Amino acid sequence: MKDCNCIFCKIANGEIPSATLYEDDEFRVILDLNPASKGHALVLPKEHFANLFEIPADVLGRAAGVAKKVSEKLFNGLHADGFNLLQNNGESAGQTVFHFHMHLIPRYKGDTVGVGWKPGTLTDEDREEILALSRQE
Repeated sequence: MKDCNCIFCKIANGEIPSATLYEDDEFRVILDLNPASKGHALVLPKEHFANLFEIPADVLGRAAGVAKKVSEKLFNGLHADGFNLLQNNGESAGQTVFHFHMHLIPRYKGDTVGVGWKPGTLTDEDREEILALSRQE
């Protein structure tokens, strides 16, 4: 199923031209038009899923396999020093296009890519609350 109003559905299904690095029956990997670094790419499923919570586990697994294959080529071919695999869910997490996608971001010493956070502290109360959630069926 695809969403006729979704730009990533249109790109993934070839209705809008893109710089395609990889394509199979389920996925298209394209270069990001607004890259964080040289080689920044997106893994797009051809089927529409708004986010991680909608994509079936088996499709997610195959997306991860595609991400690994393409990331290795980018990492080695571009002589990157590191690599980020990033996937955002929801506006507050930085998602701007509501079609599941994975960012493949080669990293280079001294680059200005801003993927990170200020480390906090795990409180006893938070730890217990989260552990209790993980035990729920």
